[in-house]
Order: sequence, then C-alpha cells, then structure tokens
Amino acid sequence: MERIRFIDHRGQRILLIDLTNCEPAELPKLVDQVPPIVTSEPPGSVLLLADFSGSTPTREVMERVKIAAAIDRKHIKRSAYVFNGNIPKPLHDAVQMFSSREIPKFENREQAIDFLVGGNR
Repeated sequence: MERIRFIDHRGQRILLIDLTNCEPAELPKLVDQVPPIVTSEPPGSVLLLADFSGSTPTREVMERVKIAAAIDRKHIKRSAYVFNGNIPKPLHDAVQMFSSREIPKFENREQAIDFLVGGNR
C-alpha cells in the first residue's frame, strides 16, 4: 500500500498522507516526501489529509510537519489531520502557527474527508 497517494471522493481529488500505525523511524521519511508532491500541484488546489491514527509522532517529526506545512501553504486549498489523542495540542498548535494556516483535527478519516470536500466543520 502506498502511504502517500491521491484518492477521489465525490469527484474531488484528495492527497492522502496515510501515517496510520507507522513506526517512529518511518514517519520522518514519509513526512519529507510530502512537500515535493504538494508543490508540484497548482497554487490553492490541494486538499490534503494527514492521518496519524495509531502512530506516535515525536517532537522531531512534528518539527518536520511544521516545515512541510509552511512550504506547502500556497498550494493548499484545505487540509485536515486525523489523530486520536496521540499528538499533544501544543504540537498541533505549533504546526498551525508556524504554517500560518488552520489545520482542523478530526477523530476519524470520514469526518476529515467530508470537511475537505464540503468545506464546513
């Protein structure tokens, strides 16, 4: 299974970053693959969903996420994260502040996808 791929939902293309149940050593490599994919898309066009369910991102991983989110900013139309208490609120807030954009968090992938394609919370 490819962990970074485009999926289709209701006719809209979503970039899924599937980080579910990743080992800590696997996360940095995956996070670092995201910016080149996102920045190859037109500005303001990418719907991005990062699913961290069952993973334990370290502070180092979240620093990489912060940088990726800032690099990607102008190419993102809307983004959402899925995590179930495994990312402390201060780390999530730091990503949002550093990237200068809101990144809503959801408890499951279905809610996040509905937000991305529907535009409401």
